[in-house]
Amino acid sequence: MPLPWRLLTMESVRWAFPCGRWSPSRADWLFCARCVQPEEKQRIGQFMFTRDAKAAMAGRLLIRKVIAEKLKIPWSKIVLERTAKGKPFLASDIAPQHPNFNFNVSHQGDYAVLAAEPDLQVGVDIMKTDLPGSGSTEEFFRIMHRQFTEREWHSIKSMGSDWAQLDMFYRHWALKESFIKAIGVGLGFNLQRIEFEVFPINMEVGKVYTQTRMWLDDENEDWSFEEMLLDEKHHVAVALGGTDTNKAHDSEDRKMSGSLFTVLTYEDLMASAVPITPEDPNYWDNFHSKQEVPCRQSVKAERTTVTS
Repeated sequence: MPLPWRLLTMESVRWAFPCGRWSPSRADWLFCARCVQPEEKQRIGQFMFTRDAKAAMAGRLLIRKVIAEKLKIPWSKIVLERTAKGKPFLASDIAPQHPNFNFNVSHQGDYAVLAAEPDLQVGVDIMKTDLPGSGSTEEFFRIMHRQFTEREWHSIKSMGSDWAQLDMFYRHWALKESFIKAIGVGLGFNLQRIEFEVFPINMEVGKVYTQTRMWLDDENEDWSFEEMLLDEKHHVAVALGGTDTNKAHDSEDRKMSGSLFTVLTYEDLMASAVPITPEDPNYWDNFHSKQEVPCRQSVKAERTTVTS
């Protein structure tokens, strides 16, 4: 039986693209640049490292792909705008028949991910579990202490090894960021206002879990969360809530379902792409002259913004 809040013309979309393993050729990178809006192309070109430029490019292409393929809007007609907080959205006059269509992207670690919904608020975040770049896990947690409640810290520190604690830390982080991105509030939100009770404690790669619960200001909220491990290091969390025009959100039904992320190839990513700007050979020169990552990269959790 179809779920009551979904439009029959579109189902949930969950896509992941392994941008960390992507080594675009000159022809590929220039073609990608032709398939995004000029202002987005400029933003991507300003990244200092190719890792970040590739992730941002993949995010833009994932957005255009889902709009073109699921809403049946020609690639060249898609117009993306940004909220005051920087969150991308489809211009309202482009698809008036889909007033509640929502999408969100995130990129961190080795993947860029997208979640899209026909009739729900949606936010997605991905976090890669890794060791702190410098200092101990204990020191890292001390620095990050104010981002979590005491109950959440108990859950994190109850795990046996340092690695297991870090893994639980990043799982909580992805959940919090998915909610922040869904409501579009940016960096000013106090993360201790939201508290998660994760379940199950251990997850398996490739399965979707929907039992985790959230409290906002000590009130149990009618939001549901999907969690998935793309691989042993990458946690993905998707936050789902009602929209202004669709307050109903049957979280109990939602907890019985969940959508797997499909990992796309480059060919999948570009299957519907159409050039919308002329080729700019200098764009490859700029990209090719950059380092992949900083020479001495430190791994730490930082508040993401809704500009992904």
